[in-house]
Amino acid sequence: MFATIAVSIPTSLFASSSSSSLYLTKLRSPPTLRFSSLALSPLSLTSRRPRHMTTLAQAALGLTHPAAVEHPKVSFAAKEIDVTEWKGDLLAVGVTEKDMIKDDNSKFENSILKKLDTHLGGLLAEASTEEDFTGKAGQSIVLRLPGLGSKRVALIGLGKSASSMTAFRDFGEGVGAAAKTAQAQTVAILLASSEGISVESKPNTASAIASGTVLGIYEDIRYKSEPKKPVLKSIDILGFGSGPELEKKLKYAEEVSSAVIFGKELVNSPANVLTPAVLAAEASNIASLYSDVITANILTAEQCKELKMGSYLGVAAASANPPHFIHLCYKPPGGAVKAKLALVGKGLTFDSGGYNIKTGPGCSIEIMKFDMGGSAAVLGAAKAIGQIKPPGVEVHFIVAACENMISGTGMRPGDIVTASNGKTIEVNNTDAEGRLTLADALVYACNQGVDKIVDLATLTGACIIALGQSVAGVFTPSEDLAKEVFEASEISGEKLWRMPLEESYWESMKSGVADMVNTGGRPGGAITAALFLKQFVNEKVQWMHIDIAGPVWNEKKHAATGFGISTLVEWVLKNSS
Repeated sequence: MFATIAVSIPTSLFASSSSSSLYLTKLRSPPTLRFSSLALSPLSLTSRRPRHMTTLAQAALGLTHPAAVEHPKVSFAAKEIDVTEWKGDLLAVGVTEKDMIKDDNSKFENSILKKLDTHLGGLLAEASTEEDFTGKAGQSIVLRLPGLGSKRVALIGLGKSASSMTAFRDFGEGVGAAAKTAQAQTVAILLASSEGISVESKPNTASAIASGTVLGIYEDIRYKSEPKKPVLKSIDILGFGSGPELEKKLKYAEEVSSAVIFGKELVNSPANVLTPAVLAAEASNIASLYSDVITANILTAEQCKELKMGSYLGVAAASANPPHFIHLCYKPPGGAVKAKLALVGKGLTFDSGGYNIKTGPGCSIEIMKFDMGGSAAVLGAAKAIGQIKPPGVEVHFIVAACENMISGTGMRPGDIVTASNGKTIEVNNTDAEGRLTLADALVYACNQGVDKIVDLATLTGACIIALGQSVAGVFTPSEDLAKEVFEASEISGEKLWRMPLEESYWESMKSGVADMVNTGGRPGGAITAALFLKQFVNEKVQWMHIDIAGPVWNEKKHAATGFGISTLVEWVLKNSS
């Protein structure tokens, strides 16, 4: 989904006579490099196919270009209509195990299911028994039965109960999967019972279900030679009432779902297509689409050197694809700004590990395109915020984009790099590179005068060992910020778990020749990584680090999840007046 990109390649920073100047260490003054311009034509987020790419030769590797795919426009509506009278392709009913209880005559006790079964001549109860469907989470059956306005009826299991936004989003994804299998164009969704759902929470619940349905139907087909396009056109939400507040929430679900899909496609794109320059062009295109509220500033390697970003440039030094430092700024269309926020995302479009190359079983080098998952979350949030236009809040979206490769100009184990706040770092592992790029990105974010920073990064395997594939680790010294973000995650349905910032572990990060090393020992690896980032944040700024190494990628589907986008958008809205 990338259109033509025209790049004026800057004078190569990588051809410097000494690698020490790349890292801006203070052994001698670095040579003066001339500034050069970077011209990026906006990339289509929808349907243009690239004719050529001039980000050196890397983007043309394998002659692969994403196909022009236009995602179908799905309309949402909240309706009050008798379930037996709704007409369309698929009626999807969310049921708990309690809802599936039958009486002595094998008839449903739940009023909704009883009504449906009556119109179907008892076939719904009979079929559910034959299929051994009990309403367990993850269970589903799709039946084509005569007697209703809908062509098919689907029962989707919710488990023992459903009360969290995570459960309702998962239910929506189950509906989406059923709709995709049935090739349904029109879908109606309802819950067999609404116990535990307050009137106040109904709009958020409907939004979670609608978002889950769209994401459940979505499949990234841009790189397939014979793609199958989804046909869903409309989703009706039944039993949640109607009115402007609910309609507003469904509109919000549409905007956030679009942003999540955008983020997924960024992460899914291979490194031979999504180079740092292409990622920067995608960011520039967001600013072009929402130019009334978002501006873009893409810094070249020379400009980063002027800002003394030696830590970031040290990581980028080995790649033939130059780094691009991305800074988008959202300012509300009117009114006073009461909060200034920064979202910082790790943007390694490929991570080979550098000289500490990723080798052996479990190293996952073949999926290291996802090492820019943090930047995808940040840019996805930027896209959604550009659409929603929340008042009273200024937001900076920051990504230090580059690749971590191997070459004669690259950073070596034992090198010392100097970050833009003057702190020196002994690189004892080139595969702990993400924190080096984030160091300069965090200093830059603080220099924008923000009140709060949230950074997201696929930072450590240690966090996956601790929390598994579904939960992100949260590190922050701020109780207030933790409360805000966790409240946002409860609405988004994304799973976070707060981890300790154990200061005593910093002992393992001390260097004999520099201010610090970039990685400690194996114990507490996610904690020491967070403590490293903390060294580059102004103490007056509230800061949070979210390690998304686990939930950024779905191992079963072999595809990106878009994790973090929904929570970031909710958090920004919480800070909006």
